[in-house]
Amino acid sequence: MKKMMRLPLAGLVLAFGSTATAGDFDGSRPLVCAPVEAMDCIAGGGCEKGIPDDVGAPAFMRIDFAKKVIIGPKHSSPINAMEKEPHQILLQGTELGLAWSMALDTANGKMVITFSSRDGAYVLFGSCTPL
Repeated sequence: MKKMMRLPLAGLVLAFGSTATAGDFDGSRPLVCAPVEAMDCIAGGGCEKGIPDDVGAPAFMRIDFAKKVIIGPKHSSPINAMEKEPHQILLQGTELGLAWSMALDTANGKMVITFSSRDGAYVLFGSCTPL
């Protein structure tokens, strides 16, 4: 898989909690999230499918909505913008020259994260569960 640069956000391995309910994903509780699929996209070159490790993505990351931060073992990334909608929460920030955004499904905890620069983008798909 081509790499424009390895993702700066690294993972934090945490124990998963009990069975999740819809209210668990409304931004009121911290979450642990695991990306499971990755796309590496370059302008004019299309996208290559792979696993998160191929692009340096973490195995796990933690979202602390109260402190507005996404936490991994090597980096923490501040959440600069957060918007709660009826069916999703949208998070945005920047880190190490990349803009990132996350869409979190408030019904089931599924997530999509994008990291982008002027050279291309990474797209990660995964799921979250409450801590």
